[in-house]
Amino acid sequence: MKVAVVGATGMVGNVMLQVLAERNFPITELLLVASERSVGKQMEYRGKKYTLIGMQDAVNARPDIALFSAGGTTSEMWAPKFAEAGTTVVDNSSAWRMDPTKKLVVPEINGNVLTKADKIIANPNCSTIQLVMALAPLHKKYNMKRVVISTYQSVSGTGVKAVQQLENESKGIKGEMAYHYPINRNAIPQCDVFLENGYTKEEMKLVKEPKKILNDDSFTVTATAVRIPTSGGHSEAVNVQFEKDFDLSEVRKLLSQTPGVIVQDNLDTNTYPMPIYAHNKDEVFVGRIRRDESQPNTLNMWIVADNLRKGAATNTIQIAEYLIANKLV
Repeated sequence: MKVAVVGATGMVGNVMLQVLAERNFPITELLLVASERSVGKQMEYRGKKYTLIGMQDAVNARPDIALFSAGGTTSEMWAPKFAEAGTTVVDNSSAWRMDPTKKLVVPEINGNVLTKADKIIANPNCSTIQLVMALAPLHKKYNMKRVVISTYQSVSGTGVKAVQQLENESKGIKGEMAYHYPINRNAIPQCDVFLENGYTKEEMKLVKEPKKILNDDSFTVTATAVRIPTSGGHSEAVNVQFEKDFDLSEVRKLLSQTPGVIVQDNLDTNTYPMPIYAHNKDEVFVGRIRRDESQPNTLNMWIVADNLRKGAATNTIQIAEYLIANKLV
């Protein structure tokens, strides 16, 4: 496989290279692609130095797969050019997610929708990925009616500038601000920009993307997304109302049997998911599984995942692995 990593110098790009190495992804030729200001610089992958190249050179090289994490504007401009050259693009930005002509994929959930004709494939939002990993098996069994989500998202979801802001503030250093407010010892109820309806873009991604991934708009979703002072890992408090009643032991069993999901739910030992345990792991962790006693057929659970791995880099690479395994590329 000739593989291009587009946005190689960014936070997600770095994690992509780490995950590619860990998973022994079949690379015969690696192209590390970056913005013009980084072209000519060098990066290391598996002990070998690579010179960063620009977009047009990467398109001209006609890689088999291009793993994109370079932002929506770059993706809108360049993903079609790669696709025209015969490259299959897996894009980590929000550019193509709600495009009706593009697939939005979490491989464990809906990898089977992919075909050879799909030349631009969208990777879902980080918060959406961990959410649908837990919801999909339960929806199949009990039919979701309504989902209420509150997220507790790490600063790494904003980017390196936000991570630096948190580090600076925790040390009492004044520096560049990624947010309107301090994030250390704070919680900011705004992830991304506000829209006309009073929700943020992040919240509306959580409303729309699960329906596309599950190919079902029979359920409703509402969300509140909050930024908290953790450097990695997103957490979600999720309340799900089903059409059918459920048994808690069966819920735990269904989740435990879902590839990529680990149930951490033992109150006797204070065992439950936390970002500190999800760090550098590819699984989605689910705990605090309990019945909502305020209304029938309703479940509460707590979902945590590493937003840079399963929420971004790992899911992107798993899509590429699925394409290779099924001879779609």
